[in-house]
Amino acid sequence: MGRITASKDQLKPDPRFGSEVAGKFINCLMLDGKKTTAQAVFYNALEQIKERVPDKEPIDVFHQAVENVKPAIEVRSKRVGGASYQVPMQVNRKRQTSLAFRWILMAVREKKGRPTHLKLADELTAAYNREGAAMTRRENTHRMADANKAFAHFAW
Repeated sequence: MGRITASKDQLKPDPRFGSEVAGKFINCLMLDGKKTTAQAVFYNALEQIKERVPDKEPIDVFHQAVENVKPAIEVRSKRVGGASYQVPMQVNRKRQTSLAFRWILMAVREKKGRPTHLKLADELTAAYNREGAAMTRRENTHRMADANKAFAHFAW
């Protein structure tokens, strides 16, 4: 039995900007199937971004933020003769995007005590400027991969 995964051709671009990346992000942001709420949060965050980065389109800031957070390499565990090695590997494009989304949302959900759209706007603006928790996460991932370069010959 193959498992059923959400196919790319079912993904609808977001209604306001027609961006598939934004559509996917809204789906990841959504909790308990409340898509309207997730869209409201996302668009309110973009409104905030418009005020903070006046010279750029907010959707472009969002796209650039996601691009900045995407990791190029990551470490994966590989067992070789009873020992586990952290082997640095290239990250494929789809996984880059989903990791970027996951890290941004994780950073947003870790912060407490403010409306989500404000936290999301903060995190996206920070990622756009190559700072913030999600970027830190990416730096650490790259650092780990760099530190374990010696095991790169185990890559499969």
